[in-house]
Amino acid sequence: MRRYLLPVGLLALLIGVWQIAARTGVIADALSLEEFLVPAPSEIASSLWESRSLLAENAWVTLREVLAGLALAVIAGLAFALAMHLSQTLRRAAYPLIVASQTIPIPVIAPILVVWFGYGILPKLVIVALICFFPIVINTLDGLRSVDPEAIKMMRSLDASRPQTLWRVEAPTALPYIFSGAKIAVSVALIGAVFAEWAGSDSGLGHLILQDIAQLETARSFAAVAVLSAIALTLFGLLALAERRVVTWR
Repeated sequence: MRRYLLPVGLLALLIGVWQIAARTGVIADALSLEEFLVPAPSEIASSLWESRSLLAENAWVTLREVLAGLALAVIAGLAFALAMHLSQTLRRAAYPLIVASQTIPIPVIAPILVVWFGYGILPKLVIVALICFFPIVINTLDGLRSVDPEAIKMMRSLDASRPQTLWRVEAPTALPYIFSGAKIAVSVALIGAVFAEWAGSDSGLGHLILQDIAQLETARSFAAVAVLSAIALTLFGLLALAERRVVTWR
């Protein structure tokens, strides 16, 4: 409990300051805005409750995009990292290109994918997978390459085959790195989903935020952001719990 008291206390303090500043009009005056454009936390909480059905419906759409895109990124990232680990030629050829791919902004790619694949779920999955692919493949490759050389020598002295060495030594060593990459990917997956929905969608929390901003429903747009944060924290917590259960030797 002590581990959570400090962050919870800090969050409560920040929300309290925000509540007072919004209610007294300090934030609106500082930003030269109308007061209704700066909702207080109490108004956001009220919007969360009043629009719970609408928020839940759109949250489910975004969650499906995130989970499916993340699954694609994990499968592709693990496979590509393993291939680069086993082939030095492939690693030298592909690694710089993977790093360079991160210089392309996702908001630029998203509209192009929507034009190519339409307004269905496919472009959303591709965008989420693209944004999640990099941390997974890089962390996995680092994990596979961080094996103690003495352990590899020991396996060779025991006449272990290459697959046996990979399965018994390299894969367990890489597991913590894989989970670290997956946790980073979960944190940014929601960003990819929102960008994808902004590029072209008729549902999802990103689409709802765009609608609310256009209609000056600022309290509900903040409520949608709070739901996005809650989804990301929940997925991150589930991955951390899975890591604790699987990587028992850490």
